[in-house]
Amino acid sequence: MNMAVAGCPDYFLHHPNYQQDNVDRPSERTSTDLIGQSFQNSPAHQDDDVDLEALVNDMNSSFESLYPQCSTQTEASPLLHNGQPHRAPPQSGSPLQPASPGHRVRRSQPMHILAVRRLQEEEQQLRTSSLPAIPNPFPELCSPTSSPVHSHGSLPQCQPSGKYIVKVFSEDGTGKVVEIPADMTARDLCQLLVYKSHCVDDNSWTLVEHHPLLGLDRCLEDHELVVQVQALMSSEGKFLFRKNYAKYEFFRNPLNFFPEQMVAWCQETNGSIPPSQLLQKFLNSSGCPEIQGFLYLKDVGRKSWKKLYVFLRRSGLYFSIKGMSKEPRHLQLLADLEDSNIFTVITGKKLHNAPTDFEFCIKPNKVRSDFKELRMMCAEDEQSRTCWMTAFRLLKYGILLYQNYKIPQQRKTLLSHFSTPMRSVSENSLVAMDFSGRIGRVIDNPVEAQSAALEEGHAWRKRSQRMNVLGSPGPLHPSSLSTVIHRTQLWFHGRITREESHKMIIQQGQVDGLFLLRDSQSNPKAFVLTMCHHQKIKHFQILPCEEDGQIFFSLDDGSTKFSDLIQLVEFYQLNRGVLPCKLKHPCTVVAL
Repeated sequence: MNMAVAGCPDYFLHHPNYQQDNVDRPSERTSTDLIGQSFQNSPAHQDDDVDLEALVNDMNSSFESLYPQCSTQTEASPLLHNGQPHRAPPQSGSPLQPASPGHRVRRSQPMHILAVRRLQEEEQQLRTSSLPAIPNPFPELCSPTSSPVHSHGSLPQCQPSGKYIVKVFSEDGTGKVVEIPADMTARDLCQLLVYKSHCVDDNSWTLVEHHPLLGLDRCLEDHELVVQVQALMSSEGKFLFRKNYAKYEFFRNPLNFFPEQMVAWCQETNGSIPPSQLLQKFLNSSGCPEIQGFLYLKDVGRKSWKKLYVFLRRSGLYFSIKGMSKEPRHLQLLADLEDSNIFTVITGKKLHNAPTDFEFCIKPNKVRSDFKELRMMCAEDEQSRTCWMTAFRLLKYGILLYQNYKIPQQRKTLLSHFSTPMRSVSENSLVAMDFSGRIGRVIDNPVEAQSAALEEGHAWRKRSQRMNVLGSPGPLHPSSLSTVIHRTQLWFHGRITREESHKMIIQQGQVDGLFLLRDSQSNPKAFVLTMCHHQKIKHFQILPCEEDGQIFFSLDDGSTKFSDLIQLVEFYQLNRGVLPCKLKHPCTVVAL
């Protein structure tokens, strides 16, 4: 039982459906317990001779007996929190009935707090039963349980158990159906899929909202509720499970995401801004950051595009009708940030005749599959598009994004013994063994276990090389094991095209050091290393070379040789060599 709980995600350990039976549940408390608990436990009131129970009973009895006769208008007018009467228009054909004694409103009398709350609840029930349902205009001021928008309007019909069915797809088209509660966030669902698929939990997995007919993709924020997002999707929309290393990369390297020429604050100060101050400007709700620059805007209902000067502020996205003027009379609103989401357009050239490949759009939440309501835009390059999309997220969610970024780091600090070396959930139940002696023993020292693993890895490579030199027959002969062992690695993707490798790198974040290996299309015996540096995708050919009857692989024309591709990747993860940067993040695709 302890092993199952140790590998389970944090969300399910705190969920009420997963509580153990032997957990002590708090018993139901009376009104006397709720009021007098703090006084009974306080040392200063242990000798107090006031009988609290008798005082509560006297207050309740006096509350029921005072003012037995009240006017009909007073009884039928519930009080708001500020003490003002609520005057509801009487319904035709049904005269107002006098309320029961329990519903009467008492004024100028000392009321017990529990009696006041009970009176408000009864008046709320009477009001909702006699009046037609009115949508709440301010759902953010209510709790999810009391808000009609959250409880009925935004969630689809569910099963009696309160569970919802969600289907998630991977990059290869395989899908998995999961049953989730209504309050499950995107981060919780990703942890569940990582646990079920035995993936490495490196906090880079994300849930993607994909619209194939519109050609749109959007990574869900970690705090978003999956059920609410699914309720706003069209019938052809679906969720994808993939990695995104650039989701919070702007917190680590903000200057790479916000060029000085696009930030109005940098232009006004005429100097370089420290990264910390730049992020504080976006995260602070009282700050007024502004992103500015030229964008191609698509005319609504047409295929033509116009190049306009655009401003992104906390109040919305605007464009100037007169050059680069910022005067309010020259600005027109393009989109509101609160009721919209920003998407990456993956088929802009084909569907919309976009002038560049760096297209994105702002989609209102009410729009499902209508092209006319989408605000299509194109940037000049990838850095500009990333700046616009990142600023949109920061201005919309603010400090929530920083909290989402910090949660995995805090969890990693608490569970540091699970993070190094990084292993999947299923591998955490394995232990290192030493069988060199007469009997086996468990290696408790992690340093000794790591050195034993490295020694074992070099041992099998030497054995395979010695067998190839001796010419011993085997199932892999005449090709050696070193030429096929890389196919078991997650970063190797076989026979994919150059365009497919570009697509995978773009989808998983375009951060420095993101890489994959694939078969070469021009040379059947060679391989290609595809990696990203400064948001540009580069390719390096890996050529085989033979020396003393043994095959080696090299990136630099034989100057540095490796017996297999695994050794090559491990070397360039530690050393830059001839590459523009070290290999950091493998481009991974997992089948659900």
